Amino acid sequence: MMTDLTSAITAVPSLQRKFEGRALRSLVLTTLVWTGALLASVPLISVLYMLIMRGGARLSLEVFTELPPTGFETGGGFGNAMAGTFVMVGIAAAIAVPVGIMAAIFLAELGPDSKLANAARFAAKMLTGLPSILAGVFAYALVVMTTGTYSAPAGGVALAVLMLPIVVLTAEESMRMVPKIMKDAAYGMGCTRSQVIWKIVLPTGMPAILTGVMLAVARAAGETAPLLFTALFSNYWIYHDGSLAVMNPTASLAVLIYNFSGMPFDNQLELAWAASLVLVMIVLVVNIFSRIFGKPKY
Repeated sequence: MMTDLTSAITAVPSLQRKFEGRALRSLVLTTLVWTGALLASVPLISVLYMLIMRGGARLSLEVFTELPPTGFETGGGFGNAMAGTFVMVGIAAAIAVPVGIMAAIFLAELGPDSKLANAARFAAKMLTGLPSILAGVFAYALVVMTTGTYSAPAGGVALAVLMLPIVVLTAEESMRMVPKIMKDAAYGMGCTRSQVIWKIVLPTGMPAILTGVMLAVARAAGETAPLLFTALFSNYWIYHDGSLAVMNPTASLAVLIYNFSGMPFDNQLELAWAASLVLVMIVLVVNIFSRIFGKPKY
């Protein structure tokens, strides 16, 4: 009896066929994915290594508080460029975030299948691939030509054009992901459509909406071409003589890196490396916050 049972067990084919069929394909694809991930990380790691080694050596309190040097001068910093970057990104966010969320509410809740919604959705998807330099040309014609001067608001408008489609599409998707049963329950309790949007849809989808906003901010902070057409550059603080001089040419980290990286002076090149490291760290922090606050609550 025991012999027959042992023979029956040994006769059953093994379920762990490591090199046959789907198991083999899974192993090959897993290996390819890991290989691709490692190869893709090589440029990232090399860039970060160069930034840390060359830019980190120049970081000090001075570079965050001093104005950029000129010519053969030594020392200096890029404090005004950091301030200008924050101001222009703030202006862009003040324009793009409210407009983008209101557009997303219409696309997701008010008229998701209307012709206007389809056209707006198509336009937003097209804008995601818009070359950033064209956004600068648009803002130049709209703001710089109108006001007659390069300025922080002009740079903010150009960055807002780049931020808007990201905010619209991510906010719409986050609102669509809100469970229908939650909205139906609110309607069943007698809530109006506006109450459902403001009390159910927006609060529930807010983490994902914040993720889209932060990703848009991260993209805008690193743009250079639009600011060359709109804000240009300045060697002065945006706040001086007791007032906020936003209607003047404004410095930014991206344009400072562009300007200093082509200069033949070691001091300016070192500042360009340091500014690059700071800009990468700002983008990294924004992306970390987007991951932290982007976890859905439903």
